[in-house]
Formats: sequence, C-alpha cells, structure tokens
Amino acid sequence: MAPHRKSRPPSSLGIRTPALATAALTSVALLSQTADASPAAEPRPSTEEVQKKIDDLYQQAGTATEKYNAAKEKTTKQRKRVATLLDDVAQRTEKLNSAREALGTFAAAQYRTGASAPDTASLLLADNPQDYFDQTQLMSRLTARQKQAVDEYVTQRATTSKKRQEASEGLETLTTTQSTLKTSKADVQRKLAEARELLSKLTAEEKARLAAIERQKQEEARRKADELARQQAADVERRRQEAATQGTGAGTGTGTGSTAGSDSASSTKAAKALAFARAQIGKPYVWGASGPGSYDCSGLTQAAWKAAGVTLPRTTWDQVNTGTTVSVDNAQPGDLVFFYDDISHVGIYIGDGMMIHAPKPGAYVREESIYYMPIHSVVRPG
Repeated sequence: MAPHRKSRPPSSLGIRTPALATAALTSVALLSQTADASPAAEPRPSTEEVQKKIDDLYQQAGTATEKYNAAKEKTTKQRKRVATLLDDVAQRTEKLNSAREALGTFAAAQYRTGASAPDTASLLLADNPQDYFDQTQLMSRLTARQKQAVDEYVTQRATTSKKRQEASEGLETLTTTQSTLKTSKADVQRKLAEARELLSKLTAEEKARLAAIERQKQEEARRKADELARQQAADVERRRQEAATQGTGAGTGTGTGSTAGSDSASSTKAAKALAFARAQIGKPYVWGASGPGSYDCSGLTQAAWKAAGVTLPRTTWDQVNTGTTVSVDNAQPGDLVFFYDDISHVGIYIGDGMMIHAPKPGAYVREESIYYMPIHSVVRPG
C-alpha cells in the first residue's frame, strides 16, 4: 500500500504572476546597470567661478604673506634679543666665577693663618647665599675686603640666574616664532600652488575668457578712478573759489585731491615716496620681499616711505595704524590705500584715483586704479 502523503498548502512566496515577474526582472536590470555604471562626473565650474576661486586664492596667499612678514620680523628681533641675552649670560657667568674664586682665596688665606674660616663650601652651594649669611652671622666675622667679595658674589649670582632665566624664555619664544614662520611660509606656497593648478587646467578658450573678464574688471575700475579724479578736481576748484571770494587768495588746485595750505614738509616727503615707487615699476612681485630687486605690497610701501625718511612697520596690519585715516575722497598723493576686510593689501596713492602697488605673484609693480580691489581705508603717514 502506498504511503499516505499529507498535502502541503501552497506557499505565497512561490506565486509568480506575470506582472510581478516583469517588475522583478526590471529591478534586477536596473540594479545591474547601477552597479556597472561609473559615478557621474562633477559639473565643470564656469570661467567666472574659476576666476573667483583664483582671486580668492591670491588674496588668501596675500594674507598668509603678511602673516609670514610679521613672523619673520618678530623672529629676527627675537633672534637678536636671544643673542644679546646669551652674550650677557656668558659675561656675567665669567664675573660670577671670578667672585667665587675671590671667596675661595679669602677662605684659604684664613685657613693658613689659623683664623676662623667661613664655611666657604656651604656658602657657594647655598640656594640663597644671603639667607645663609643671615642665619650663620657670617658677615660679622668678615673683613671689609671679604664683605666686598661676598657682596659681589651674591650680586653676580642673583643677576646671572635672572639672565639665564630670561635667555631660556627667549629661546622658547624664538622657537614658537620660528614655527609660526614655517607654517605661514607653507600656507603661502600651498595657496599659490592651488592657484597655479587651477590655471594649468584651463583650456585655451577658458584662458581667453579669463583675459576678457580681467579687461572688463580693469575698465570698470578705471572708470571709477576717473569719476574720483573729476570729483576731487571739482572739490579743489570749489575751495579755490571760496577762498577767492573770502579774499584769502589761497588755493591752487591740483586735481589730485591735495588741498591748499597742506604742510609743505609732508608734501615733500610724499613726493619723494612717490618718486621711489615710480622707479620700481616693472619689478616683480615676490612674496616676503622688500627690495631692491623685488617687492610684495607692504614691502614696496615701506621702502618708498623709507626713501622719504619715514619709517613704516613691515606689515599692512601695522602700517594701517601709522598715520591719520582720511576718506577716499580726500586722498592725497603719497597716502596709503588698504584693501579687503582683512587689510591684506596696500598701495601708494598717486592721484586721480590711481595707485602704484605690487599686485600679486606673477605680476609686476604697476599703476592701477584703487578700485581694482575693495577698499578698506586710506591712511596718511605721519
């Protein structure tokens, strides 16, 4: 007799309708296509976006350059200070040794004559020699010459210890500033490398487009400079007429924003600074350079005013605080024009809305409209 088999209910998983089968095949096909397909390429940025990115990188490199300049200046000063401290420590150590030898000589002399000798070893090793004298009443048993030797030893030991501590702290500070200098230098190099890489990837058509954008930017900046020149000339003429009406006879009108009665000594210095700046036109921008063969922005303004007998700090962040802040409308030749919110660029005003400046890596010292970049402030060196 055949074994009885209990019937098993049909599984719902085994059911395949034509619609479900078609959907399953479609899903498998789509999954297969997705797995085999390569990731979609990112959209290529527009030429305008590339230009903005490059400009941003150059500005960031300019900021890093000023940080480098500040760190370099601080490192140079700190290195000189440490060298002076170490020389001082060496000299004072020599004097301390001489004072120590003098004490030893007196102690040996007392021992030979049978006099009561001070405990010179304890004296020399004491953490605080003066406390040692006070506690043992040693001073009452010393001659005038011995007391003088003791005083000299105590003074030299205390001073030498203090100078050694100052030298140690100076070396720590020098290490910190050197680290900052190294970091700033690497930051400049990194930003410039990024900008060069972007430029290297441009097609000939994109480079032509960038050149057109630059020309448009220059034209707009020059238009604004012309407007400022006309406004300044009108202001000078208005003041001249007012002075003539009042019978003062003042006012000559230069069309550059200079006013009648301006200090002649200041004008002379400004003229010397401008003459120097003009003589540098065509020299290359090199970050961290302050002449004579190349300059960065603040290096040029510092050198120009130095030629006029005025000492300016090295960085834009310090130069902006040296002198009197004036409005753009009242800018005079020789004034310093600062740019960007972080004050990372500077040029020297020549009049008619124009300046001389060291623009950026790859460029040369040149004349340009002050409206080529966003203006932060104008300062007249004192």
